[in-house]
Amino acid sequence: MSESSTIVVGAGPEGQPVGQAMRLANRHGLVAGATGTGKTVTLQHLAEVFSDAGVAVFAADVKGDLCGLGASGAPQGKVAERIAGMPWLGHTPRAYPVSLWDIAGQSGHPLRTTLSEMGPLLLGNLLELTDSQQAALYAAFKVADREGLLLLDLKDLKALLAHLKDNPQMLGEDSALMTSGSTQALLRRLATLEQQGAEALFGEPALQLEDLLRPDADGRGRIHLLDASRLVHEAPKVYATFLLWLLAELFEQLPERGDADKPVLALFFDEAHLLFNGTPKALQERLEQVVRLIRSKGVGVYFVTQSPGDLPDAVLAQLGLRIQHGLRAFTAKEQKSLRAVADGFRPNPALDTLAVLTELGIGEALVGTLEEKGTPAMVQRVLIAPPQSRIGPLSATERSALIAASPLAGRYDKPVDRESAYEMLTQRKGEAVEPAPQPKADEESFADKAGEFLQGAAGQAIKSAVRQAANQLGRQLVRGLMGSLLGGKKR
Repeated sequence: MSESSTIVVGAGPEGQPVGQAMRLANRHGLVAGATGTGKTVTLQHLAEVFSDAGVAVFAADVKGDLCGLGASGAPQGKVAERIAGMPWLGHTPRAYPVSLWDIAGQSGHPLRTTLSEMGPLLLGNLLELTDSQQAALYAAFKVADREGLLLLDLKDLKALLAHLKDNPQMLGEDSALMTSGSTQALLRRLATLEQQGAEALFGEPALQLEDLLRPDADGRGRIHLLDASRLVHEAPKVYATFLLWLLAELFEQLPERGDADKPVLALFFDEAHLLFNGTPKALQERLEQVVRLIRSKGVGVYFVTQSPGDLPDAVLAQLGLRIQHGLRAFTAKEQKSLRAVADGFRPNPALDTLAVLTELGIGEALVGTLEEKGTPAMVQRVLIAPPQSRIGPLSATERSALIAASPLAGRYDKPVDRESAYEMLTQRKGEAVEPAPQPKADEESFADKAGEFLQGAAGQAIKSAVRQAANQLGRQLVRGLMGSLLGGKKR
């Protein structure tokens, strides 16, 4: 295989390269291990491999040092020794094409989406709503769709909720869902979201997926890094919900590709446990389904976390490439988890997987790859190949220079506030409000299906909330409920 057609992870026991075919990269993967065992450097090396193959990369920079991809490396000491032991690697210190992103817009290009694109299911997860509050949010989105009220940012939704409180007749038979208590609760949750700095996430210009997929001028895939160093600790729900939205948008917008020699995008989700902690059952099941189906869209998803046990079994069962750094086991529960991790690999008669897990040094890992036919290969003990870029963060000056030289410079920097729900409702104040239209007979079947899909205490309430707009909303809800009820392509 040529270098670009293989994901080379590192060197095996005999010094031989260990990796798997690039065409299998859409089978997803896992990078796990205790803190300080080398996960970030492994992620950095994998990002380089994908970029060299012309594959775009999107990764969360949780520690703040992954941005070293934008500068040439200067290997010395043990790193230089390891490179010398891998002559087949062809290691050449160099920088990679990197675009820096930041939801706050301080340390990268501002990263935004709109409420219309996120939709009520993901927004409800972000706000951590109860069933009754979620039903009220669905009712509000339905009215916005029927009235042509575009929801772009938080002030649009707040204006809509206030308007519905004063004009409950707009809700028709769904008025029982939008009680004074539910409205106040939603407004309080939105205020909390603003205090966490999440207001900057919503607005325009919104992220265009084609900007993530566009290759660099030299043919390498661009590496897009989201600065999540503060976000993960201060607003973990915002971080997780954005990643879920990105996955949903890719699934919704990308065409089917079938079998291809390489993916179009590799996603690295660091602190992956945040994607599943406290996630409602309906959303988690949908996420598991999207992870399974997005393979055919040419997207490989790589979860980065401390232990494989942080991920649901349904997700673990779908992962191909597995890179397991060292783990520590001091309690009976940890030892049980350790055995479960060891059992997740295809056994190697020459290797005591369980014993090696606690012996691995920094930059070492147990690696399970996929063979040519897509079946798991036997686990191997591997020295991870060092990255060609810098191991360590960029300086503030270097970050600023990288942002200024980016091909996306100026594209997202200035916010745009076009006419949307806030402006339209402000103009409508004092105007008579017509009652909501009554449902048609052929809308009943869709409402029933929607209620079944959204099983739970709010199922019947939400079924009522979507009934009147079934003809318009049916396509979007059946499509996945993770996109926008107002149409995912609206900008």
